[in-house]
Amino acid sequence: MSIQITLPDGSVQHFDVGVKPADIARGVSPRLAEDAIVARVNGELWDLSRPLEGDATVQILTTKNPESLEVYRHSTAHLLAAAVLELFPETKLGIGPPIETGFYYDFERSEPFTEEDLRKIEERMWEIQGRDLPYERKYTTKENGLKMYADQPMKVELIQERAGEVFSEYTLGPHFIDFCRGPHVPSTKKIKAFKLLSVAGAYWKGSEKNQQLQRIYGTAFFSKKDLEDYLNRLEEAKRRDHRKLGRELELFTVNETVGAGLPLWLPKGAVVRRVLEDYIVEQERLQGYEHVYTPDLAKVELYQRSGHWQHYHEDMFPPMKLEHEEMVLRPMNCPHHILIYESKKRSYRDLPVKLAELGTMYRYERSGVLSGLSRVRCMTLNDAHIFITPEQIKQEFSTVMKLVEQAYKDLGITQYRYRLSLGDRANKEKYVDNDAMWDLGERMLREAMVDLGLPFFEAKGEAAFYGPKLDIQLADVMGHEETYSTIQVDFHLPNQFELTYVGPDGKEHRPVMIHRAVISTMERMVSYLIELYAGAFPLWLAPVQASVLPITDRNVEYARKVHQQLMRAGLRSHLDDRNEKVNLKIREAQLQKVPYMLVIGDREQESESVAVRHRKHGDMGAKPVAQFMAEARALVDSRATKD
Repeated sequence: MSIQITLPDGSVQHFDVGVKPADIARGVSPRLAEDAIVARVNGELWDLSRPLEGDATVQILTTKNPESLEVYRHSTAHLLAAAVLELFPETKLGIGPPIETGFYYDFERSEPFTEEDLRKIEERMWEIQGRDLPYERKYTTKENGLKMYADQPMKVELIQERAGEVFSEYTLGPHFIDFCRGPHVPSTKKIKAFKLLSVAGAYWKGSEKNQQLQRIYGTAFFSKKDLEDYLNRLEEAKRRDHRKLGRELELFTVNETVGAGLPLWLPKGAVVRRVLEDYIVEQERLQGYEHVYTPDLAKVELYQRSGHWQHYHEDMFPPMKLEHEEMVLRPMNCPHHILIYESKKRSYRDLPVKLAELGTMYRYERSGVLSGLSRVRCMTLNDAHIFITPEQIKQEFSTVMKLVEQAYKDLGITQYRYRLSLGDRANKEKYVDNDAMWDLGERMLREAMVDLGLPFFEAKGEAAFYGPKLDIQLADVMGHEETYSTIQVDFHLPNQFELTYVGPDGKEHRPVMIHRAVISTMERMVSYLIELYAGAFPLWLAPVQASVLPITDRNVEYARKVHQQLMRAGLRSHLDDRNEKVNLKIREAQLQKVPYMLVIGDREQESESVAVRHRKHGDMGAKPVAQFMAEARALVDSRATKD
C-alpha cells in the first residue's frame, strides 16, 4: 500500500506506508539528507526517523529553519540529563525545554552542583555525543509509564496529569529514557557545539509552594563559530551588566533589610537619575505638558472602577486596612490623572489636556524575576496622560512619537523596533470585552504609524487590558528585546469614569486618552543606559564630569579654586585632594569612568591652566581653565553621546 507525499515545491511522490522523512530527504538529495535536522509533517514537527502512516505534506527542515534550532537545543537538554544520570544516578529529573538563549534542565539532588560538577557533566556529554546514540521515540501506556518512572516522582506527576492513555518517550542509548513529546534530532552525532553556562535555583512548575530544584543552563548552536560568537557576546554582556557596574561605580545598592526589588540609589546614581528626570520634564514642558503630583496609594474602589483590580490585582500588593477603608499601593498612575481631569468641567477648547508626572508605582514582581534596577517592585515612571477629542488622535500620537525619537537621539539609543501590541478578541478574561473599541483603536494606531512612515511589527496578545498600544522594544548586547517606551490609545477608561468635555455643539462628548511613557521608568532606563555605555556615560549624563587632581599639597589651594569654578559653571566636579600619588588618582578616576581628569602641578598653577586627560583619548595637553569649561559646557549643552 502506498501513500501520497506532497513536497514544498508542490510535487507529489508516492511511497510505501511507513516511509520516514529521512528516506524522503535522501530521495531528494544526499546533501539535504546530511543537513536535515527535523521534518514538518502536516504542519507538525516530526522526527526524521518517525514513520508516516498516511498521505501528508512534508518539509525537511535544516539548520536554516528557526524551528530546527529549538529541536536541536531540546535534544541537547536530553543529552545533559543523560550525562547527569550517568554521573549522579540518584538525581531526580524535572523538565528540560529549549529556551530563547539555549536550554535548561531541572534536577532534584541533595548536593548542590558545583563548577567542577558542570565541567565533568559537560565532558560526559561530549563522551555520550561521540557514541552516536539515536534518539528513539517509543510509546508507553499510562499504567506502564507510572511503573517505569516510579523512582522519578516529577515524571510520575506529569504522567498522571495526562488525559491520554498512551504517551511518547525517548531513549538515548540503553540506559536513558525520558517521558517527552519530542521531536528530536536523529542522533547525538548531530549535536556539534554546546556549552554549560550556570546553575540556578528554580521551583518545580514555577510555584514557590513546590520543592526547589537545581536548574542547569546551557546553550547550543549548529556550529562552533556560532557558539564562540555567542559566548563572546555573553562575556561582553557580563562586562556591561548594570548590577556589576552599579556596585563598582557606586550607583545603587540592594539591601535585604529594605527588601527585594527595592534598590537604594547612591549619590552618583541619584545624579544620573536626576539629570534624566530634569531632561524629560523640560522636554515635556516644551510640548505643553502640565506636571502634577499624586499620592502613591488609593482606595481599592478606585482600581475596581478603573478595571485594574479585576485584570491586574495579582500583580498588585495586598490591600491595607485603615479604619473603615482598604487602601492599596498603586500599580498605575492613570486613575489619579483621570480624577484630575474630571476635577473641573472641560471644553473642546481645553483639549488636549496633557498631564505628566514622575509617578511612583508598586508592582508585586515575584522574587525569581527581580534583577538590579531592571526589574523592581517600586518604580518611578515617566508617565503622562493626554485627554483629546477623537479628531486629535493622529496628531497627538505623532507628537508623542517625535518626542520619543528626540529622547532616544539625545540618549544615544539606536537599537530599537516598534511593536504594535494587539488584543485577543477570544480572551475575554484578560481583555475588555468590546470588539468595536479594539477594532477602532488598532486601526488608528496602524494608520498613524503608516502616516509617519515608521516600520513596525504586530504582536497579538501584548496589549494593555483596556486597549492596543505601540511598544518601543530596545535590544541589549545579546539582542534580547524589552519594552521601554509605550503609547496607548484608550477608549475604555474614559467610559469607565464617564469623562466628558463640552463640544462646539454645546453637548457633552467622551474624550479619548493616550497613555504614554517616553523613557520608561527611571530604574529601567538607568539600567539600560549603564549597559549601553558600559558605565562610561556621555558627559551630560556622567555623575562626575571632571576630577580635579592636585599633584602635591602646595597645589591643593589652586585645585580647590578650579573645582569651585567648575561647579559654578554647572559642571559636576570632584576634588581629589588626598595625599596620594597622582598616578593612583588618575587610575582610580579612570576606573570610575570619569570623562575628564584635570591634573594640576606647579606649571598649571603658575599659568592658571589644567592638564586635561580624557578617559578614552588620554593626554589632551594643557588648557586655560576658561577654555576647558567652555568646551565642556558646549558638549553638555549639545548632549553629545560620543567621546
